[in-house]
Amino acid sequence: MTTLPEKAAAFLELHRPGDPVILPTVWDAWSADLVQQAGFPALTVGSHPLADSLGKSDHEGMAFTDVLGRVREITSAVDVPVSVDLESGYGVEPAALIDGLLQAGAVGFNLEDTVHKEGGRLREPQEHADLVGRLRQAADDSGVHVVVNARTDLLLAPSGDPAELVGPAIERLRLAAAAGADVLYPVGRYGPDVLARLCAELPLPVNAVTVPEQGDKAYFAEAGAARVSFGPFLQAALAVEAKRLLEPWK
Repeated sequence: MTTLPEKAAAFLELHRPGDPVILPTVWDAWSADLVQQAGFPALTVGSHPLADSLGKSDHEGMAFTDVLGRVREITSAVDVPVSVDLESGYGVEPAALIDGLLQAGAVGFNLEDTVHKEGGRLREPQEHADLVGRLRQAADDSGVHVVVNARTDLLLAPSGDPAELVGPAIERLRLAAAAGADVLYPVGRYGPDVLARLCAELPLPVNAVTVPEQGDKAYFAEAGAARVSFGPFLQAALAVEAKRLLEPWK
C-alpha cells in the first residue's frame, strides 16, 4: 500500500457497520508510531490533542499550515492510512484544503458544522451539506477518493435531551450523506439506545467516540458502529499516567 489512492481505498474499506475499525486518535509522530506498532490498521489526527501539542488552542486556534506541518511528520512516520480532524475547515477553500491534505499524505478528514471563527455558530443543515459536496467534488477532481467524515455537533448542545436532538441530527447527516460524505459522525457520548438508533437510521457508516479506558469494541459492534475514535481522551489518559509516574519524584 504505497499510493494515496490505494491508501484511501483501503481506509474506506475498513468502515464496516457491526465490525468497527478502531482509530486511536494521535497528535504527533511519536503517538502515531505507537499506534501503528500496536497493530492498528489506520489512525486519525485529533484537533484538540494536536493543538495541545503545539501550545495552541482547539477550535481553530491553529492555522491550516500548522496542521499540515504536523500531518506531514505523522505520515512520514507511519505506513497506515491517516485521517485528519479539520474542524470546520479553517476558512480554506475546498480545493486548497484537499490539495494541502493530500500533499501532506493524508487520505481522509473530519468536517464539523461548528464554525469556530464565527463565534461558534452551527452551520445550517444544507449549508454544511453544500460544503461537504464542494469538498467531495474537489477530492474527486484530485483522483483520490478522500474519505469524508461529516460531523455534526448538534448532540453536544449544552441544553436539551440527546434523545430529542437525535432526530434533527439524523436529518443533518442525511443531507451530508446525499452531498457525498462517506462516513457520518454524530459526535457525543450518549446511551446505547441513542447510538443504536443513529446506526440504524443513518444511511452510511457511523463514527462513534469513546474514552479508551472504558467500554470495548464489542459494545460498539453490537450497536452497529463502523468506526470508533478517542478524540482528546487518549492523550488525556496518558497525561494522567505520566503525572502518576512523576509524582514520587517531586
